[in-house]
Amino acid sequence: MKQLSRNIALALAMGLALAAPAGAAGEARPLKAVMNAALTNLDPIQTTSDISLLHGMMVYDTLFSWDQDLVAKPQMVESHQLSDDKLTYTFTLREGLKWHDGQPVKAEDCVASIQRWWVRDTLGQRIAALATDISVIDDRSFRIVLKAPFGYLLDALAKTGSNFPAMMPKRLAQTSPSEQIREAVGSGPYKFVSAEWVPGSKTVYVKNTDYVPRNEPPSGTAGGKIAKAERIEWLVMPDQQTAQAALMNGEIDFIETPQADFIPMLREAKGVKVDTTATFGIQGILRMNHLQPPFDNVKARQAMAALVNQETYMRAIVGNPDFYQVCDSVFVCGSPLQTHSKLTYASDKARVETAKRLFQEAGYKGEPIVILNPTDSALSSAAAMVTAQVMREAGLNVDLQSMDWASIVARRPNKGKPSEGGWNIFISNQSGMTAANPLTNLGLAATCEKAWFGWPCDEKIEALRDEFATASSLDDRRRIAQALQDRADESVPYISFGQWTQPVAYRSDRLSGILKLPNAFAFWNIAVK
Repeated sequence: MKQLSRNIALALAMGLALAAPAGAAGEARPLKAVMNAALTNLDPIQTTSDISLLHGMMVYDTLFSWDQDLVAKPQMVESHQLSDDKLTYTFTLREGLKWHDGQPVKAEDCVASIQRWWVRDTLGQRIAALATDISVIDDRSFRIVLKAPFGYLLDALAKTGSNFPAMMPKRLAQTSPSEQIREAVGSGPYKFVSAEWVPGSKTVYVKNTDYVPRNEPPSGTAGGKIAKAERIEWLVMPDQQTAQAALMNGEIDFIETPQADFIPMLREAKGVKVDTTATFGIQGILRMNHLQPPFDNVKARQAMAALVNQETYMRAIVGNPDFYQVCDSVFVCGSPLQTHSKLTYASDKARVETAKRLFQEAGYKGEPIVILNPTDSALSSAAAMVTAQVMREAGLNVDLQSMDWASIVARRPNKGKPSEGGWNIFISNQSGMTAANPLTNLGLAATCEKAWFGWPCDEKIEALRDEFATASSLDDRRRIAQALQDRADESVPYISFGQWTQPVAYRSDRLSGILKLPNAFAFWNIAVK
């Protein structure tokens, strides 16, 4: 820590020249933010990348949004009706909505956007399977007709987790769900400035002057989204010391994921505030490829589960116990559906011995196991290195391949052999809010080829998720959630390596109005001095 302090002090003394020249007199000062990763994919429907989700929240709007109590509230929608038999939903859009290219938002745009989204999203796939019709009534109205009631439809359209139900013009929404859109045109509070986008370095947004926020106070991601900052710049600074020094020196305004080692120093810095804005926290994901050896064998997946001691991961990744907890629940601790795993190990030695036995039973014979290591994400890279270490301690042949997150996002859809551009393990995470529900939990869905990267296939998990979708009481949902936990312990669709909250750091002497959300982070409502 003393060395870090000396490095920060040196950087401050040198007077970092990271900021662009100041604007002309009277020109609004931009909000400069260092984000968790570089934006390389503009499509929050096609990818589950966190940075693309945050980009989506800037540029796009949704039909509904969750308030601070996780109640779905109308956003783009002016009114909606549900038929007495609970099968037909009719939606009417607010008047005067415009795309960033100046064209009016129409019902046909929303229908096309929903049809694209529900191919990619686990909850959307359930709606698609139940839908007998989705059609335009007029320019501002459309309907969705189901063959059976589904109580989560509005919640699905309101979600701010991946995959993000972004509304976009029909011409863009007609892009194949498996292909990225190449143009970011939404109707949200900020416009993406494509001419200034430098992938891997800088992303720029400007205020959408045509945006008309709802006449309601902000609550969660619902209510009035007021774009107070005229210009927002996302900067990439892979070196954490440089970023912390830039914040302390006043050359940037915000860091999304400050490194744990620097937090005590940032808390002491004049004009800087460290705060937790995402109230549901984060769940770490160790994802295995279920299509390729050795993890196509359930014994190998069970062996990996034995090796993952959450305390070991959290100490290495987060460090400060104030910000993490060991949690054996698939549905995160503190949620209404919190469950408990029956798997226990007497010691780390017992974990290793169990893993060795299970890998042997799986027929593992020393083949290289490829782990994708995102070097530009401090948390995920640390988790990847811990994974490599514990696997080597169990005698496994580990191939830790380092690359940036954008390269991992491009590689993880590859279902081929690791030796031919595929993979065995990658590290990710999901918001606690997403993890807390069996219908939205990214890692739990076991729908084979339709599942999230890794492609687990488990009929028992899917039968339980189907049962959960129709359960009407909290007691029934809790019973099903525990059954899902028990089955997940057996089949291991993914492994949680811990639960934590990620504080942000910002210049409190320049920024005000930062909202607390269930997950993610919103740049609307922030005023810049």
